[in-house]
Amino acid sequence: MAKDYRYYCAGEWRSSDRALEIRNPWNDELVGVTSFASDDDLEHAIRAAEDAFEAMRGMPLYERAAALDKLADLLEARGEEVATLIAQEAAKPLRDARVEVMRGVFTIRIAAEEAKRIGGEMIPLDLLPSSKGRFGITKKAPIGPIAAISPFNFPLNLALHKVAPAIASGNTVILKPPTHDPLTMLTFAEMVDEVGLPKGAVSIMPMDRATGDRLVTDDRFKLLSFTGSPDVGWEMKKRAGKKKVVLELGGNAGVIVDAGADVALVAQRVRAGAFAYAGQVCISVQRVYVHRDSYGAFCDELVAAVQTIKIGDPLDPDTELGPMIDAKAVNRIDEWVRAAVDEGATLLTGGKATGRFYEPTVIVDASKESFVCSREAFAPIVTVFPVESFEDALDQANDSVFGLQAGVFTNDVEHAFQAFDRLDVGGGILNDIPVYRIDHMPYGGVKDSGLSREGVRYAIEDMTETRLLVVNRLS
Repeated sequence: MAKDYRYYCAGEWRSSDRALEIRNPWNDELVGVTSFASDDDLEHAIRAAEDAFEAMRGMPLYERAAALDKLADLLEARGEEVATLIAQEAAKPLRDARVEVMRGVFTIRIAAEEAKRIGGEMIPLDLLPSSKGRFGITKKAPIGPIAAISPFNFPLNLALHKVAPAIASGNTVILKPPTHDPLTMLTFAEMVDEVGLPKGAVSIMPMDRATGDRLVTDDRFKLLSFTGSPDVGWEMKKRAGKKKVVLELGGNAGVIVDAGADVALVAQRVRAGAFAYAGQVCISVQRVYVHRDSYGAFCDELVAAVQTIKIGDPLDPDTELGPMIDAKAVNRIDEWVRAAVDEGATLLTGGKATGRFYEPTVIVDASKESFVCSREAFAPIVTVFPVESFEDALDQANDSVFGLQAGVFTNDVEHAFQAFDRLDVGGGILNDIPVYRIDHMPYGGVKDSGLSREGVRYAIEDMTETRLLVVNRLS
Protein backbone atom coordinates (compact mmCIF):
# COMPACT_ATOMS: atom_id res chain seq x y z
CA MET A 1 0.00 0.00 0.00
CA ALA A 2 1.29 3.46 -0.91
CA LYS A 3 2.34 5.64 1.99
CA ASP A 4 0.28 8.65 3.04
CA TYR A 5 2.41 11.78 3.43
CA ARG A 6 1.23 14.74 5.45
CA TYR A 7 2.74 18.16 4.90
CA TYR A 8 4.76 20.10 7.46
CA CYS A 9 3.08 23.34 8.49
CA ALA A 10 4.92 25.31 11.19
CA GLY A 11 5.95 22.26 13.15
CA GLU A 12 2.60 20.48 12.71
CA TRP A 13 1.73 17.56 10.43
CA ARG A 14 -1.40 18.39 8.46
CA SER A 15 -3.45 17.20 5.52
CA SER A 16 -6.40 18.50 3.55
CA ASP A 17 -9.28 17.02 1.57
CA ARG A 18 -7.51 17.95 -1.70
CA ALA A 19 -5.54 14.78 -2.34
CA LEU A 20 -2.40 14.77 -4.51
CA GLU A 21 -1.44 11.37 -5.91
CA ILE A 22 2.19 10.91 -6.93
CA ARG A 23 2.78 8.29 -9.61
CA ASN A 24 5.96 6.79 -10.98
CA PRO A 25 6.57 8.12 -14.53
CA TRP A 26 8.17 4.77 -15.41
CA ASN A 27 5.16 2.53 -14.79
CA ASP A 28 2.41 4.81 -13.44
CA GLU A 29 2.38 2.97 -10.11
CA LEU A 30 1.21 4.94 -7.11
CA VAL A 31 4.25 6.05 -5.10
CA GLY A 32 2.44 7.93 -2.37
CA VAL A 33 -0.42 10.26 -1.55
CA THR A 34 -0.24 13.71 -0.02
CA SER A 35 -2.50 16.74 -0.27
CA PHE A 36 -2.44 20.43 -1.14
CA ALA A 37 -2.11 22.89 1.71
CA SER A 38 -5.02 25.29 2.09
CA ASP A 39 -4.95 29.07 2.20
CA ASP A 40 -5.52 28.83 5.96
CA ASP A 41 -2.52 26.51 6.28
CA LEU A 42 -0.33 28.99 4.45
CA GLU A 43 -1.59 31.87 6.58
CA HIS A 44 -0.79 29.87 9.71
CA ALA A 45 2.69 29.09 8.35
CA ILE A 46 3.41 32.74 7.51
CA ARG A 47 2.40 33.99 10.93
CA ALA A 48 4.41 31.24 12.58
CA ALA A 49 7.40 32.12 10.41
CA GLU A 50 7.18 35.74 11.57
CA ASP A 51 7.03 34.63 15.20
CA ALA A 52 9.83 32.08 14.83
CA PHE A 53 12.06 34.64 13.14
CA GLU A 54 12.64 36.30 16.51
CA ALA A 55 14.00 33.02 17.88
CA MET A 56 15.97 32.12 14.75
CA ARG A 57 17.82 35.41 14.45
CA GLY A 58 18.71 35.24 18.12
CA MET A 59 19.95 31.65 17.87
CA PRO A 60 23.73 31.46 18.42
CA LEU A 61 25.77 30.44 15.41
CA TYR A 62 26.94 27.23 17.05
CA GLU A 63 23.31 26.15 17.55
CA ARG A 64 22.45 26.82 13.92
CA ALA A 65 25.53 24.87 12.82
CA ALA A 66 24.71 22.00 15.18
CA ALA A 67 21.14 21.80 13.84
CA LEU A 68 22.43 21.65 10.28
CA ASP A 69 25.04 19.01 11.12
CA LYS A 70 22.30 16.89 12.68
CA LEU A 71 20.16 17.32 9.57
CA ALA A 72 23.08 16.18 7.42
CA ASP A 73 23.57 13.13 9.64
CA LEU A 74 19.90 12.22 9.44
CA LEU A 75 19.81 12.57 5.65
CA GLU A 76 22.97 10.53 5.28
CA ALA A 77 21.52 7.77 7.47
CA ARG A 78 18.38 7.61 5.32
CA GLY A 79 20.22 8.16 2.06
CA GLU A 80 19.26 4.96 0.25
CA GLU A 81 15.60 5.39 1.22
CA VAL A 82 15.56 8.95 -0.11
CA ALA A 83 17.44 8.03 -3.30
CA THR A 84 14.93 5.26 -4.00
CA LEU A 85 12.06 7.68 -3.47
CA ILE A 86 13.62 10.17 -5.91
CA ALA A 87 13.97 7.39 -8.48
CA GLN A 88 10.33 6.43 -8.00
CA GLU A 89 8.60 9.81 -8.01
CA ALA A 90 10.96 11.75 -10.30
CA ALA A 91 12.04 8.84 -12.55
CA LYS A 92 15.65 9.85 -11.99
CA PRO A 93 18.01 6.90 -12.55
CA LEU A 94 18.97 5.45 -9.19
CA ARG A 95 22.67 6.06 -9.80
CA ASP A 96 21.93 9.78 -10.28
CA ALA A 97 19.49 9.87 -7.36
CA ARG A 98 22.21 8.53 -5.08
CA VAL A 99 24.51 11.31 -6.24
CA GLU A 100 21.80 13.87 -5.53
CA VAL A 101 21.44 12.62 -1.97
CA MET A 102 25.22 12.75 -1.51
CA ARG A 103 25.21 16.32 -2.79
CA GLY A 104 22.30 17.17 -0.50
CA VAL A 105 24.29 16.01 2.52
CA PHE A 106 27.24 18.09 1.29
CA THR A 107 25.03 21.17 0.81
CA ILE A 108 23.80 20.96 4.40
CA ARG A 109 27.30 20.43 5.78
CA ILE A 110 28.59 23.42 3.84
CA ALA A 111 25.70 25.47 5.28
CA ALA A 112 26.77 24.41 8.78
CA GLU A 113 30.29 25.65 8.06
CA GLU A 114 29.08 28.90 6.50
CA ALA A 115 26.92 29.55 9.56
CA LYS A 116 30.14 29.79 11.55
CA ARG A 117 31.63 32.31 9.15
CA ILE A 118 28.84 34.88 9.02
CA GLY A 119 30.59 37.98 10.26
CA GLY A 120 31.29 41.63 9.59
CA GLU A 121 34.18 44.04 9.51
CA MET A 122 35.64 47.11 11.16
CA ILE A 123 35.77 50.16 8.88
CA PRO A 124 37.93 53.22 9.68
CA LEU A 125 35.81 56.32 9.22
CA ASP A 126 38.36 59.01 10.09
CA LEU A 127 39.08 59.87 6.47
CA LEU A 128 38.02 63.48 7.06
CA PRO A 129 38.88 65.74 9.99
CA SER A 130 35.20 65.85 10.95
CA SER A 131 35.23 62.07 11.53
CA LYS A 132 38.24 61.99 13.81
CA GLY A 133 37.83 59.29 16.47
CA ARG A 134 35.09 57.43 14.60
CA PHE A 135 34.99 53.90 13.20
CA GLY A 136 32.28 51.58 11.91
CA ILE A 137 31.34 47.99 12.72
CA THR A 138 29.21 45.95 10.34
CA LYS A 139 27.34 42.70 10.78
CA LYS A 140 25.18 40.49 8.58
CA ALA A 141 21.61 40.46 9.88
CA PRO A 142 18.96 37.95 8.72
CA ILE A 143 16.19 39.57 6.72
CA GLY A 144 13.06 37.63 7.77
CA PRO A 145 10.68 35.02 6.35
CA ILE A 146 11.75 33.56 3.01
CA ALA A 147 9.46 32.12 0.33
CA ALA A 148 11.07 29.28 -1.62
CA ILE A 149 9.84 27.43 -4.70
CA SER A 150 11.86 24.46 -5.97
CA PRO A 151 11.69 22.42 -9.22
CA PHE A 152 11.07 18.77 -10.03
CA ASN A 153 14.42 17.88 -11.59
CA PHE A 154 16.45 17.97 -8.35
CA PRO A 155 13.66 17.56 -5.79
CA LEU A 156 16.08 17.28 -2.87
CA ASN A 157 19.24 19.26 -3.53
CA LEU A 158 17.80 22.35 -5.20
CA ALA A 159 15.31 22.67 -2.34
CA LEU A 160 18.15 22.32 0.16
CA HIS A 161 19.95 25.18 -1.58
CA LYS A 162 17.14 27.35 -0.22
CA VAL A 163 16.35 25.71 3.13
CA ALA A 164 19.90 25.12 4.39
CA PRO A 165 21.23 28.69 3.91
CA ALA A 166 18.00 30.07 5.38
CA ILE A 167 18.63 28.11 8.58
CA ALA A 168 22.35 28.99 8.55
CA SER A 169 21.61 32.72 8.30
CA GLY A 170 18.96 32.77 11.03
CA ASN A 171 15.92 33.16 8.80
CA THR A 172 12.67 31.25 8.53
CA VAL A 173 11.52 29.61 5.32
CA ILE A 174 8.35 28.27 3.72
CA LEU A 175 9.06 25.88 0.86
CA LYS A 176 6.68 24.91 -1.92
CA PRO A 177 8.09 21.64 -3.29
CA PRO A 178 7.32 20.59 -6.89
CA THR A 179 3.89 19.12 -7.53
CA HIS A 180 5.36 16.29 -9.63
CA ASP A 181 7.59 14.97 -6.82
CA PRO A 182 6.96 16.55 -3.39
CA LEU A 183 7.43 13.38 -1.35
CA THR A 184 11.20 13.71 -1.16
CA MET A 185 11.05 17.01 0.71
CA LEU A 186 8.11 15.84 2.82
CA THR A 187 10.39 13.00 3.90
CA PHE A 188 13.11 15.53 4.64
CA ALA A 189 10.57 17.43 6.75
CA GLU A 190 10.54 14.42 9.09
CA MET A 191 14.22 15.09 9.68
CA VAL A 192 13.60 18.81 10.24
CA ASP A 193 11.00 17.91 12.84
CA GLU A 194 13.48 15.63 14.61
CA VAL A 195 16.11 18.38 14.86
CA GLY A 196 13.82 20.55 16.97
CA LEU A 197 14.07 23.99 15.38
CA PRO A 198 11.59 26.62 16.63
CA LYS A 199 8.05 25.93 15.42
CA GLY A 200 7.52 27.92 12.26
CA ALA A 201 11.22 28.04 11.33
CA VAL A 202 10.59 25.65 8.41
CA SER A 203 7.36 24.73 6.64
CA ILE A 204 7.26 22.38 3.65
CA MET A 205 3.89 22.23 1.91
CA PRO A 206 2.61 21.33 -1.57
CA MET A 207 0.37 24.09 -2.88
CA ASP A 208 -1.78 24.62 -5.91
CA ARG A 209 -1.01 27.59 -8.12
CA ALA A 210 -3.48 29.97 -6.47
CA THR A 211 -2.26 29.29 -2.94
CA GLY A 212 1.39 29.21 -3.98
CA ASP A 213 1.02 32.57 -5.70
CA ARG A 214 0.84 34.17 -2.26
CA LEU A 215 4.51 33.27 -1.82
CA VAL A 216 5.13 35.75 -4.63
CA THR A 217 2.80 38.56 -3.64
CA ASP A 218 2.66 38.54 0.17
CA ASP A 219 4.76 41.40 1.55
CA ARG A 220 5.49 39.56 4.78
CA PHE A 221 8.10 37.57 2.88
CA LYS A 222 11.37 39.43 2.60
CA LEU A 223 12.85 37.28 -0.17
CA LEU A 224 11.46 35.06 -2.92
CA SER A 225 13.83 32.34 -4.13
CA PHE A 226 12.56 30.58 -7.25
CA THR A 227 14.12 27.88 -9.40
CA GLY A 228 12.17 26.99 -12.51
CA SER A 229 11.24 28.13 -16.00
CA PRO A 230 12.26 31.60 -17.27
CA ASP A 231 8.75 32.64 -18.30
CA VAL A 232 7.35 31.88 -14.85
CA GLY A 233 10.31 33.35 -12.99
CA TRP A 234 10.40 36.72 -14.70
CA GLU A 235 6.62 37.08 -14.36
CA MET A 236 6.98 36.40 -10.62
CA LYS A 237 9.57 39.15 -10.34
CA LYS A 238 7.12 41.65 -11.82
CA ARG A 239 4.58 40.85 -9.10
CA ALA A 240 6.89 40.34 -6.13
CA GLY A 241 6.63 43.86 -4.77
CA LYS A 242 9.46 45.18 -2.60
CA LYS A 243 10.93 41.83 -1.54
CA LYS A 244 14.27 40.63 -2.81
CA VAL A 245 14.03 38.12 -5.65
CA VAL A 246 16.52 35.38 -6.55
CA LEU A 247 15.85 33.59 -9.83
CA GLU A 248 17.63 30.44 -10.99
CA LEU A 249 16.14 29.83 -14.41
CA GLY A 250 16.80 27.96 -17.59
CA GLY A 251 19.35 27.84 -20.34
CA ASN A 252 20.43 26.23 -23.59
CA ALA A 253 24.01 25.61 -22.57
CA GLY A 254 26.72 25.73 -25.18
CA VAL A 255 29.96 23.76 -25.53
CA ILE A 256 32.88 24.96 -27.64
CA VAL A 257 35.28 22.38 -29.08
CA ASP A 258 38.46 24.13 -30.21
CA ALA A 259 40.84 22.89 -32.89
CA GLY A 260 43.12 20.26 -31.44
CA ALA A 261 40.75 19.15 -28.68
CA ASP A 262 40.44 15.41 -28.04
CA VAL A 263 37.12 14.76 -29.80
CA ALA A 264 36.77 11.25 -28.37
CA LEU A 265 37.04 12.62 -24.84
CA VAL A 266 34.72 15.53 -25.59
CA ALA A 267 32.12 13.21 -27.13
CA GLN A 268 32.04 11.13 -23.95
CA ARG A 269 31.61 14.23 -21.81
CA VAL A 270 28.85 15.60 -24.10
CA ARG A 271 27.16 12.20 -23.89
CA ALA A 272 27.03 12.63 -20.12
CA GLY A 273 26.13 16.30 -20.21
CA ALA A 274 23.34 16.19 -22.78
CA PHE A 275 21.51 13.05 -21.67
CA ALA A 276 21.82 12.82 -17.89
CA TYR A 277 18.32 12.67 -16.37
CA ALA A 278 16.89 12.69 -19.91
CA GLY A 279 18.28 16.19 -20.44
CA GLN A 280 15.97 17.62 -17.77
CA VAL A 281 18.73 19.76 -16.28
CA CYS A 282 18.94 23.53 -16.72
CA ILE A 283 22.66 23.32 -17.61
CA SER A 284 22.23 20.31 -19.88
CA VAL A 285 24.39 20.50 -23.01
CA GLN A 286 22.13 21.67 -25.84
CA ARG A 287 24.41 23.35 -28.40
CA VAL A 288 27.90 22.19 -29.42
CA TYR A 289 30.18 24.29 -31.64
CA VAL A 290 33.03 22.27 -33.14
CA HIS A 291 35.95 23.55 -35.21
CA ARG A 292 35.32 22.47 -38.79
CA ASP A 293 38.54 20.44 -38.93
CA SER A 294 37.18 18.18 -36.16
CA TYR A 295 33.47 18.36 -36.92
CA GLY A 296 33.03 15.09 -38.82
CA ALA A 297 35.13 13.06 -36.41
CA PHE A 298 33.32 14.54 -33.42
CA CYS A 299 29.88 13.74 -34.84
CA ASP A 300 30.94 10.14 -35.49
CA GLU A 301 32.31 9.78 -31.95
CA LEU A 302 29.23 11.38 -30.39
CA VAL A 303 26.73 9.20 -32.26
CA ALA A 304 28.66 6.06 -31.36
CA ALA A 305 28.75 7.13 -27.70
CA VAL A 306 25.06 8.05 -27.57
CA GLN A 307 23.97 4.74 -29.04
CA THR A 308 25.43 2.94 -26.00
CA ILE A 309 23.18 4.74 -23.51
CA LYS A 310 21.11 2.25 -21.53
CA ILE A 311 17.44 3.21 -21.41
CA GLY A 312 15.02 1.66 -18.93
CA ASP A 313 13.71 1.40 -15.38
CA PRO A 314 15.11 4.17 -13.16
CA LEU A 315 15.42 1.69 -10.27
CA ASP A 316 17.82 -0.45 -12.30
CA PRO A 317 21.29 0.66 -11.15
CA ASP A 318 22.59 0.32 -14.73
CA THR A 319 19.95 2.60 -16.27
CA GLU A 320 21.36 5.87 -17.61
CA LEU A 321 18.26 7.39 -19.19
CA GLY A 322 14.76 6.98 -17.84
CA PRO A 323 11.40 8.43 -18.83
CA MET A 324 10.67 12.12 -18.95
CA ILE A 325 8.64 13.63 -16.15
CA ASP A 326 5.30 13.50 -18.00
CA ALA A 327 3.66 12.97 -21.38
CA LYS A 328 3.39 16.72 -21.96
CA ALA A 329 7.19 17.04 -21.87
CA VAL A 330 7.58 14.21 -24.38
CA ASN A 331 5.00 15.66 -26.76
CA ARG A 332 6.56 19.11 -26.59
CA ILE A 333 10.06 17.99 -27.54
CA ASP A 334 8.74 15.64 -30.22
CA GLU A 335 6.97 18.60 -31.84
CA TRP A 336 10.14 20.71 -31.62
CA VAL A 337 12.31 18.04 -33.23
CA ARG A 338 9.79 17.39 -36.00
CA ALA A 339 9.62 21.13 -36.70
CA ALA A 340 13.42 21.35 -36.86
CA VAL A 341 13.55 18.48 -39.36
CA ASP A 342 10.85 20.14 -41.47
CA GLU A 343 13.07 23.25 -41.52
CA GLY A 344 16.06 21.27 -42.81
CA ALA A 345 17.71 19.69 -39.77
CA THR A 346 19.13 16.15 -39.90
CA LEU A 347 18.85 13.52 -37.18
CA LEU A 348 22.07 11.57 -36.74
CA THR A 349 20.44 9.33 -34.14
CA GLY A 350 17.25 9.26 -32.09
CA GLY A 351 14.25 11.46 -32.68
CA LYS A 352 11.55 9.03 -31.61
CA ALA A 353 9.06 9.14 -28.74
CA THR A 354 7.80 5.96 -27.08
CA GLY A 355 5.40 6.53 -24.22
CA ARG A 356 7.17 8.63 -21.57
CA PHE A 357 10.57 8.01 -23.22
CA TYR A 358 12.32 10.14 -25.80
CA GLU A 359 15.30 8.61 -27.54
CA PRO A 360 18.65 10.35 -27.02
CA THR A 361 18.86 12.53 -30.10
CA VAL A 362 21.72 14.21 -31.99
CA ILE A 363 20.74 16.92 -34.49
CA VAL A 364 22.84 18.69 -37.14
CA ASP A 365 22.05 21.34 -39.76
CA ALA A 366 19.38 22.89 -37.53
CA SER A 367 18.28 26.46 -38.00
CA LYS A 368 19.62 28.60 -35.18
CA GLU A 369 16.15 30.08 -34.80
CA SER A 370 14.48 26.69 -34.29
CA PHE A 371 13.20 25.87 -30.82
CA VAL A 372 15.69 23.01 -30.42
CA CYS A 373 18.45 25.64 -30.55
CA SER A 374 16.97 28.92 -29.37
CA ARG A 375 14.88 27.79 -26.40
CA GLU A 376 15.49 25.53 -23.43
CA ALA A 377 14.83 21.98 -24.62
CA PHE A 378 14.88 20.29 -21.19
CA ALA A 379 15.01 16.99 -23.03
CA PRO A 380 17.54 14.40 -24.25
CA ILE A 381 18.60 16.24 -27.40
CA VAL A 382 21.78 18.00 -28.52
CA THR A 383 22.48 20.09 -31.61
CA VAL A 384 25.94 20.25 -33.22
CA PHE A 385 27.34 22.99 -35.48
CA PRO A 386 30.64 23.44 -37.36
CA VAL A 387 32.53 26.72 -36.81
CA GLU A 388 35.39 28.30 -38.73
CA SER A 389 37.35 29.63 -35.75
CA PHE A 390 37.38 29.95 -31.99
CA GLU A 391 36.13 33.55 -32.27
CA ASP A 392 33.24 32.32 -34.42
CA ALA A 393 32.39 29.74 -31.73
CA LEU A 394 32.34 32.42 -29.03
CA ASP A 395 30.02 34.60 -31.11
CA GLN A 396 27.63 31.74 -31.78
CA ALA A 397 27.63 30.52 -28.19
CA ASN A 398 26.72 34.06 -27.09
CA ASP A 399 23.92 34.26 -29.66
CA SER A 400 21.25 33.26 -27.15
CA VAL A 401 18.83 34.94 -24.80
CA PHE A 402 20.20 32.64 -22.08
CA GLY A 403 23.50 32.74 -20.24
CA LEU A 404 23.76 30.16 -17.48
CA GLN A 405 26.95 28.11 -18.00
CA ALA A 406 29.13 27.12 -20.95
CA GLY A 407 31.86 24.54 -21.49
CA VAL A 408 35.06 25.20 -23.43
CA PHE A 409 37.46 22.45 -24.54
CA THR A 410 40.77 23.94 -25.64
CA ASN A 411 44.50 23.36 -25.35
CA ASP A 412 45.22 27.06 -25.96
CA VAL A 413 45.67 29.11 -22.78
CA GLU A 414 44.95 32.36 -24.61
CA HIS A 415 41.68 30.93 -25.93
CA ALA A 416 40.74 29.86 -22.39
CA PHE A 417 41.07 33.42 -21.09
CA GLN A 418 39.42 34.80 -24.20
CA ALA A 419 36.40 32.64 -23.38
CA PHE A 420 36.45 33.78 -19.76
CA ASP A 421 36.40 37.41 -20.92
CA ARG A 422 33.86 37.12 -23.71
CA LEU A 423 31.30 34.44 -22.91
CA ASP A 424 28.09 36.00 -21.55
CA VAL A 425 27.38 33.38 -18.95
CA GLY A 426 27.37 33.10 -15.19
CA GLY A 427 29.96 30.32 -15.24
CA GLY A 428 32.46 29.00 -17.73
CA ILE A 429 33.78 25.46 -17.35
CA LEU A 430 37.20 24.93 -18.91
CA ASN A 431 37.85 21.50 -20.43
CA ASP A 432 34.56 20.07 -19.23
CA ILE A 433 30.85 20.26 -19.84
CA PRO A 434 28.64 23.07 -18.43
CA VAL A 435 26.72 20.52 -16.35
CA TYR A 436 29.52 20.65 -13.77
CA ARG A 437 28.49 22.09 -10.41
CA ILE A 438 29.75 21.72 -6.86
CA ASP A 439 27.42 23.10 -4.26
CA HIS A 440 29.58 25.76 -2.62
CA MET A 441 30.48 27.58 -5.82
CA PRO A 442 28.56 30.67 -7.02
CA TYR A 443 25.92 29.40 -9.42
CA GLY A 444 23.53 31.38 -11.56
CA GLY A 445 23.09 33.08 -14.89
CA VAL A 446 22.79 36.31 -16.81
CA LYS A 447 20.31 37.50 -19.40
CA ASP A 448 17.13 35.37 -19.28
CA SER A 449 18.85 32.71 -17.16
CA GLY A 450 18.37 34.38 -13.83
CA LEU A 451 19.13 36.93 -11.18
CA SER A 452 21.73 36.72 -8.39
CA ARG A 453 23.59 33.56 -7.35
CA GLU A 454 23.08 30.40 -5.35
CA GLY A 455 25.71 28.25 -3.72
CA VAL A 456 25.40 28.36 0.06
CA ARG A 457 27.65 31.31 0.85
CA TYR A 458 26.18 33.37 -2.00
CA ALA A 459 22.60 32.51 -1.04
CA ILE A 460 23.36 33.72 2.49
CA GLU A 461 24.41 37.08 1.07
CA ASP A 462 20.89 37.55 -0.35
CA MET A 463 19.33 36.26 2.88
CA THR A 464 21.12 38.84 5.02
CA GLU A 465 21.55 42.59 5.04
CA THR A 466 24.52 44.68 6.16
CA ARG A 467 23.96 46.59 9.40
CA LEU A 468 26.32 49.39 10.42
CA LEU A 469 27.18 50.73 13.86
CA VAL A 470 29.19 53.97 13.95
CA VAL A 471 31.30 54.35 17.11
CA ASN A 472 32.45 57.78 18.25
CA ARG A 473 35.39 57.62 20.63
CA LEU A 474 34.76 60.60 22.83
CA SER A 475 38.21 60.59 24.46
